Amino acid sequence: MSDLGERPNVVVVMTTQWRAQSTGYAGDGNAVTPHLDALAEEAIDFCQAVTPHPFGVFARAAFLTGTVCPQNGIRDYYDPLPENARTLAHCFGERGYETSFFGKWQLYERDPGDPVVGEAHAKIEVPADRRGGFSFWEGFESGFLLNDGYYHGSNLGSPRQLRGYQSDVVVDRAVEFLDIRASETPFFAFLSLDAPHPPYAADAAGITASAPDTVLLDENVSEEDSIRSIARAELAGYYAHIEATDRAIGRLIERLKQSGDWENTLFVFTSAHGDMHGSHGVFRKGWPYEEAVRVPLLISWPNGLGKARRDPMLMSLIDLGPSLLGLALGTSSFLAEGEGHGKNLAWAICLKALGPNSQFLSMPSVPPFAKQCPYAWRGLRSIAKTSVKTADGDSFELDH
Repeated sequence: MSDLGERPNVVVVMTTQWRAQSTGYAGDGNAVTPHLDALAEEAIDFCQAVTPHPFGVFARAAFLTGTVCPQNGIRDYYDPLPENARTLAHCFGERGYETSFFGKWQLYERDPGDPVVGEAHAKIEVPADRRGGFSFWEGFESGFLLNDGYYHGSNLGSPRQLRGYQSDVVVDRAVEFLDIRASETPFFAFLSLDAPHPPYAADAAGITASAPDTVLLDENVSEEDSIRSIARAELAGYYAHIEATDRAIGRLIERLKQSGDWENTLFVFTSAHGDMHGSHGVFRKGWPYEEAVRVPLLISWPNGLGKARRDPMLMSLIDLGPSLLGLALGTSSFLAEGEGHGKNLAWAICLKALGPNSQFLSMPSVPPFAKQCPYAWRGLRSIAKTSVKTADGDSFELDH
């Protein structure tokens, strides 16, 4: 853990819908992820990491606040982050960090009557006082436009279209910010990416999707022909977006190395949640199954964390913020503590300890979309199983 004279930069890249299993380093034969594979060779791979809520709005809010939903003020899909919400940006900013955000926000007010996919939500302008305390902010509210999206913020002004693949554009904006910043103070940068979220058929920076009949399916995908056909078609596009986004993340890592920042940068790659893709006969997210709940989590810090390793510690995204504060500053006391709040696991990371025995999971409500999990639930995940109780009172267990 750092003393105040050696404070590291902190960079978090959070994708959407990227399953823990869907990387080359995790052994997925469909995934082309050379840059993340290289990162895994010098990082800690938290192979049992989970999201507290397998749905983007809830997961991002929980990560930024270190507090579970609805305790952080977000119960339903369209709830905005409360104006007085305390986030990681406030915590790092108060300790002298330059804080910056790039990409998908999805935490401001949206009209439920507008189409979720398209320009209506993409062109919503997030006011400066509703940007979570970040001193520099460039992104978009939502809209799921993987190409030629609309962006606004600090150096962009009102929403305007920027041509290109979203992962590339967001990384470009972050690199430009890092290149022009004059300050010698450490920085906290949060990059929030849509990919590999649907629409899976959208262009993936020119990468050609595999033929669906060549896609390998998990053993637990339903034997029903229609489900397997849909899964293969979706996964073909899904893995193209994974390859394109891996390439964009590789450019960000290369910039940090070329500038000399890499050695003293806490770099995190993760995802808000996964995707079912036909496993257990269902699709999308919100489900308590491993494909939706377990997420990739790589943490690298050459100056502070030593050699790479595969760590089976049961870590949740709700613990990630407090743990980054603990690693970078030696304390996480700037975020709320206690029941419903994340834990500072910096000590366990540094000492290679076991960490928590279980993690809380939930879907606080049912978002109004097709194919998603149709019930609200609460669960407790251990290494061996997940115990689930639905809002209707039904209980069941899922073995891992």
